[in-house]
Amino acid sequence: MKALLITAVLWVGLIAAEKPQAPNTLTAKEKKEGWQLLFDGKTTKGWRGAYKDQFPEKGWLVQDGLLTISKTDGSESTHYGDIVTEGEYGDFDLMFEFKLTEGANSGLKYFVVEESPKPKGSAYGLEFQVLDDDKHPDAKMGRDGNRTVGSLYDLIPAKGKKANPIGEWNQGRVVSKGSHVEHWLNGKKVVEYERGSEEFRKLVAQSKYKAPSYNAHGRFGEAPKGHLLLQDHGDRVSFRNMKIKAL
Repeated sequence: MKALLITAVLWVGLIAAEKPQAPNTLTAKEKKEGWQLLFDGKTTKGWRGAYKDQFPEKGWLVQDGLLTISKTDGSESTHYGDIVTEGEYGDFDLMFEFKLTEGANSGLKYFVVEESPKPKGSAYGLEFQVLDDDKHPDAKMGRDGNRTVGSLYDLIPAKGKKANPIGEWNQGRVVSKGSHVEHWLNGKKVVEYERGSEEFRKLVAQSKYKAPSYNAHGRFGEAPKGHLLLQDHGDRVSFRNMKIKAL
């Protein structure tokens, strides 16, 4: 009887140990390492509309532990609007999960600076592309696939990536330390570059970011710190498990 009781206790302990981590939470180890949640799964705390003091009144939904932008007509930042973090970040390790609907387009931008006067469309910043490569036409635009999922949008294509099917979760990650930046998709590094380097500036000069408006307040993509931004591109996309650690 005693042996059976011990076995039962060990079995319950094993099940508890294998229980998956709840979405939008941090483990004790992560807290000790300095990770902070960017989305608590229940509120919009820590976020506001880009170029606004408050969070958008409609369009962005917090439901079932997800932060979701509603679908409109596929246009960029013209309906409910982008949202940005209240905080600004320089050296950081950022992780997030995203789930696309068919044909959807969005993006996570970093080093976002809200410039005055407000530019047309989305606020300026470096972008981790979030896209349905098979169904959205933007995947065929740009140069050498540099507008596909996981890419540094319009600058560097994601290489050797493996994106999960539409309707399933993908994990994105951006690591920025000094001038060095990396994009990761589902645990694999797919982009690596040096901000402000000769090669980086050459890529900018070959992209849409060469336009004077993108460089009116300093070279594009070279701000020392900036907000994080989730893009309203008129398609339904969900986010969760967003967390960041200062480096």
